[in-house]
Amino acid sequence: MSRCAAISVPSEPPTSQAQDAYAYVELDGAAQCGSAMLAEECALAIAYNGVAHAVMMVSPTAVEDFVIGFSLSSGVVDSVGEIYDIRLRRSGDTLNAEVQIANRAFWALKQQRRQLAGTSGCGLCGVAALEQALPQLRPLPASPLPPAEHLHDLRTRIAGVQSLARPSGALHAALFVDADGAIGLCREDIGRHNALDKLIGALRQQGRSARQGFVVVTSRCSLELIHKAVRGEVATLVSLSAPTSLSVRWAREHRLNLIHLPHHSAPRVYSPLPGGE
Repeated sequence: MSRCAAISVPSEPPTSQAQDAYAYVELDGAAQCGSAMLAEECALAIAYNGVAHAVMMVSPTAVEDFVIGFSLSSGVVDSVGEIYDIRLRRSGDTLNAEVQIANRAFWALKQQRRQLAGTSGCGLCGVAALEQALPQLRPLPASPLPPAEHLHDLRTRIAGVQSLARPSGALHAALFVDADGAIGLCREDIGRHNALDKLIGALRQQGRSARQGFVVVTSRCSLELIHKAVRGEVATLVSLSAPTSLSVRWAREHRLNLIHLPHHSAPRVYSPLPGGE
């Protein structure tokens, strides 16, 4: 049984409201009219033990997964066992998550004396201290790279499972590819950091190890995604867009396998360092 089974979560409120198609007119001589489904977003406020901590824009799906993944990958808690209760409440375009965590974790959180103001574009917004942007993280145990054949035709396979992105085209995805090379989980969100948090939370909820396969992000690979992957105990992170130089350095230092999957060339392994470290 997953350690998450100890969390008391009431039935999650309906967080995805019915979507309407939005009308548009093409900007050309014909001025053709049409309509399109657009990605939904709402403001999510997270409070720990009654104290407001973060407000960010998210896609209102798999919110419980997001709260758990965010709590782990942001270092608020060290394990799922430190999350005792999650209560979700939606009102219009806002969501509130009341999270009860262990006293030890709450004391450490208060010591940080920070308020995050998250957005869908930048996961470091609101970080008050440099040491929080460049935290001390425990290196991962070394892991083998996934078989090359598990990366074959991955872009096409990802497109086939991104169910929310198909009508809107405006969502990032984080996916888990299992030890057999099959896509086992997909989480989507308007925020690339949010998508990864949702995936980490879903893996913990299901009692699955992120080390028994690899994680894929459809966005560019920034430093905070490296932070989240290391804290989430991911063995290998595959990015569809090129990583930053700082991300590569941190991945190598923390023994996170980092692979870039270009559109029209072979996968590029940036970590571990070619030839050994």
